Amino acid sequence: MDFVVPTEFVELPSGGRFYSKDHPLHGEASVEIRFMTAKDEDTLTSKTLLKQGVALDRVLQNLIVDKSINIKDLLVGDKNAIIVAARRSAYGAEYETKVTCPACMTTVEQTFDLNEVKFTEMTDLEELGITETQDGTFSVLLPVTKVEATVKLMTGHDEDKLNTLRGKKSKISKDDDLSMTDQFKQFVVSISGVTDKNQVSSFIENMPANDSRFLRLAYKKLVPNLDMSQQFECAHCGYEQEMEVPFTTDFFWPKL
Repeated sequence: MDFVVPTEFVELPSGGRFYSKDHPLHGEASVEIRFMTAKDEDTLTSKTLLKQGVALDRVLQNLIVDKSINIKDLLVGDKNAIIVAARRSAYGAEYETKVTCPACMTTVEQTFDLNEVKFTEMTDLEELGITETQDGTFSVLLPVTKVEATVKLMTGHDEDKLNTLRGKKSKISKDDDLSMTDQFKQFVVSISGVTDKNQVSSFIENMPANDSRFLRLAYKKLVPNLDMSQQFECAHCGYEQEMEVPFTTDFFWPKL
């Protein structure tokens, strides 16, 4: 039996705008992926690949039709778009999982609609003192110290470095939470033109809290990504708020 797996085109939050000219997605608004198969499900459940933390990336790489595209080179937002599209085409847009209510701390079932996921918009950058540079980075003027922090958009490679750091922390203290300074060190390229990593790290660790908050919010504004926020209502206490759709183990294993 000769069966051709269907494909679909996934719109990219970046629109291909922030890739270098030699990248296969430079100027491309979408990427073609095939639908998930039973073999892909096997990959997602491979104990060896799960232990290595590469199961999902292995599947995503296999789904991309253009083999010149490396999943590690994708901007984080574009990779997220492929993850959501792959899940939606495989199991549908309804995503049911367990979440903890922030008010009563009760674990409840919540259903999210992946069709409601939208792109974030890069707005008010000039008002925030953010300017795009010629090499694809962004210059952010910090309000307290008045220094310019140059930041880059993170890719899959940067995510891997953060995951490695998370693993090291968990071995030392059993706590795998990453601090904001850990994340800043991954995407801040320079401070007032200084690129020395030790000096950049020292500034990040000692910057005023207001600068830290501003940099965090500014980076969220300029990153092309998915808006994963949806309305949550606790079935136990009735508390309501917007909540980010969580990427849990249920995401690729819906209830049957």
